[in-house]
Amino acid sequence: MNHRMRLCRLVLACMVALPLSGRAQDASLHGYLDARLVTAPNERSWIDGGLGKSRYGDTGASLRFGGAALVGTAQLTPSVLAFAGVQLQGGHRAGIDVLEAWLRWRPVSTTRWRGSVQAGAFFPPVSLENDAIGWTSPWTLTPSAINSWIGEELRAVGAEARIERRGETATWELRGALFQRNDPAGNLLAVRGWSLSDRTFGLGSRLREPDAYVRDEGGEPPQLYDPFRRIGRHWGNYVQLAWRARGWGRVSLMHYDNHADPAAWVPHAGGDRLYAWHTRFWSLGASADTGPIGWIVQMMDGHTVVEPAPALAFTTRYRAAFVLAGWNRGAWRPALRLDHFSTRDSSEVPGVYAGEHGNAVTAALNWRPREWLRLTLEALRIDSIRAVRADYGLSPRSRTTQVQLSARVFY
Repeated sequence: MNHRMRLCRLVLACMVALPLSGRAQDASLHGYLDARLVTAPNERSWIDGGLGKSRYGDTGASLRFGGAALVGTAQLTPSVLAFAGVQLQGGHRAGIDVLEAWLRWRPVSTTRWRGSVQAGAFFPPVSLENDAIGWTSPWTLTPSAINSWIGEELRAVGAEARIERRGETATWELRGALFQRNDPAGNLLAVRGWSLSDRTFGLGSRLREPDAYVRDEGGEPPQLYDPFRRIGRHWGNYVQLAWRARGWGRVSLMHYDNHADPAAWVPHAGGDRLYAWHTRFWSLGASADTGPIGWIVQMMDGHTVVEPAPALAFTTRYRAAFVLAGWNRGAWRPALRLDHFSTRDSSEVPGVYAGEHGNAVTAALNWRPREWLRLTLEALRIDSIRAVRADYGLSPRSRTTQVQLSARVFY
């Protein structure tokens, strides 16, 4: 039995056992099952080895399994909380993946100050958008470009400390974490660029590099890699400062650095090498409500570096931003999001520059006639220019539209 299956079975067993255990003071188990009717772009999706930026592609209209997730929590003691989440996805290398699994110790506080320590595998706290079951968004099916990438390549395996100061109307929060097993993060942004997709990857998953790129490098597709690998002995870290106030909203500023050695590598499939990418970024986000309309704004700026040979380093500078407006009308919740994204690639070879830039518009209409059912109609339009596409016989400019009708059942 491989490591992925052992890990999944262990987490699933714990999730089923915890709610049934009399020792837990409070336990819960929630999940969802999603089915969709999809009209996909003509271009093959990157998930299937193409250069398309959406989750689906090259299939026309079809009925799809959108995914399933199961999340369990258990308050083991007044101070200790256990959390675990798994998902089941369709498509290439379908299977059960562990999204998160952690323990948190937060002693009861009777003052304005409260601290906690969390250990395990968890998402860095970048997203203000994906806060529903299974790291999904309550507003859209497809997350922003920023949070699509977070779901693809970022996971922290380590420990996080948090301290809060609670005031009469506002709370300040400072987080800091040390983690490992995220050294390849950044590879996908450099090789593929940004995407907009709700295909979140868990521990044990494998990401697929575009087939055209693999052939160009002399390899044989499909070329898959584990984004949650440890390559070298470095520890990554992130620090986040957040402020939230009742009636005002939330603002957060975060710095992430995996501290990977860009020259480090491990043996890869087919005799190839899987390199570490030194990835850093700043993220600034805010959320607020103005009457029935909720707003989320987020910006990210960073770069990632790989050094496949001495004195030969390749740097990808990446930026993205989005603004989302969602209208809460009871059972009806329409939402609109605008995205902008770009990358700029360069090497120490004079004159070698490439990259991409683009925009996306996402419009979604959610209807929740029952607590256990949500129907969502979403249209996603992506317009981008990536110069390297011309090397593979494609137009540098890509304009694609994806439409989905989802029926999601909650437990």
